[in-house]
Amino acid sequence: MKRVLAIILGGGAGTRLYPLTKLRAKPAVPVAGKYRLIDIPVSNCINSEIFKIYVLTQFNSASLNRHIARAYNFSGFSDGFVEVLAAQQTPENPNWFQGTADAVRQYIWMLQEWDV
Repeated sequence: MKRVLAIILGGGAGTRLYPLTKLRAKPAVPVAGKYRLIDIPVSNCINSEIFKIYVLTQFNSASLNRHIARAYNFSGFSDGFVEVLAAQQTPENPNWFQGTADAVRQYIWMLQEWDV
């Protein structure tokens, strides 16, 4: 599916998983030893032949960024990627994400660049 772009909503502060989310994003919480929660939806995308994947996050995303960079490195011959898009404040939009729909709304400009 070359013309499909996946958007995985990385979740909020993870208060129900505290203390596991004290120092990491909810999607970066370990599962079964070497995996992270984010690996489940990313694996579903890859197994469905969806190779262009954005993960929208807001809280404690450094460990998630590190895991994504190490775990999902597509070859130079592929145009696939898994990229974390963290919440950001800009002059046009000084607010953090106000929910999952707002996360998509704030990054709609980037998603519209893709001809999918």
